[in-house]
Amino acid sequence: MGLKEEIFEQPETLQRLLDTQTAHVERIVRAIRQREVNYVFLAARGTSDHAGLYAKYLWGVFNQLPMALAAPSLFSIYGRPPALKNGLVVGISQSGQSPDIVGVLAEGNRQAAPTLAITNDPDSPLAQAAEFVIDIGAGTEEAVAATKTYTAQLLAIAMLSAALDEDADRMAALRRAPEWVAQALALDATIERVAERYRYMDQCVVLGRGYNYATAFEWSLKLKELTYVVAGPYSSADFQHGPIAIVGQGFPVLAVAPSGAVYADMLALLRRLTVEHQAELLVISDEEEALALGRTSLRLPGGVPEWLSPVVSIAPAQLFCYHLTRAKGYDPEAPRGLSKVTLTH
Repeated sequence: MGLKEEIFEQPETLQRLLDTQTAHVERIVRAIRQREVNYVFLAARGTSDHAGLYAKYLWGVFNQLPMALAAPSLFSIYGRPPALKNGLVVGISQSGQSPDIVGVLAEGNRQAAPTLAITNDPDSPLAQAAEFVIDIGAGTEEAVAATKTYTAQLLAIAMLSAALDEDADRMAALRRAPEWVAQALALDATIERVAERYRYMDQCVVLGRGYNYATAFEWSLKLKELTYVVAGPYSSADFQHGPIAIVGQGFPVLAVAPSGAVYADMLALLRRLTVEHQAELLVISDEEEALALGRTSLRLPGGVPEWLSPVVSIAPAQLFCYHLTRAKGYDPEAPRGLSKVTLTH
């Protein structure tokens, strides 16, 4: 199975996750509530690390849980792990194989902290090291570039958040995620056509903020992995503290700007980039004003709540990377120098 097929498997993957893991996630939440958890300590690498960025915003906003992203080298190389008292130690990994992520959970166990693995392999070393496991159940992902495992990780994180809140409205929104992703994937033919415009692009920046800060990082990573474009991810706030200076006439700026709390800030920056810098904008949004600013505009489904939008907004970004890879004459199934599982220590 190829990359494009796995991208299109995402609605089915998300539906299966909801069907098979909702009750299990609720059991995990009940068990965690019996422990004194004041914060989350999360370890991940690559695409899974971007899922962790989403968790940082989501669990902070809705669950008031401060979150620290682990530096696994403190555990594996320096041998000086931090104190994890009153923390929930979470490891996110598609394969569950990377020794440094496993080592963080093992140290959590040693310090008697509750440990949770979010993985696509319930028999992996990461799962075996964890007290609690969420199997995202995405099935075999053969493409080197992770797609369906990423959105399944995001959905698992959102399921945990809604279960911690015991929020029926948010659970109802989660059940619509597969439908919204399917709607976003319907842009495929449009994206294939517009990707041709960017076939000679060799550098760009990717902007997002809030929940979609994670989307900016993931979109940027897929561009690097598949198209070899030098793509720098930024929040719209950080970008204005210096990096905006690189943008001149025709410079490609890719932006994720759905409706929500950060939309006004994103819109103001996109206007500035258009008027003052004459940037070339590619915009993913559900808002007319933002879409109107784009030289290329990709419309998201309406009605998606901001906190759930990263699950949906990454789908057209994935398709853009796939089609741009082909437009550049590269093989999306064999990105150079990469393998499916990367083991770091």
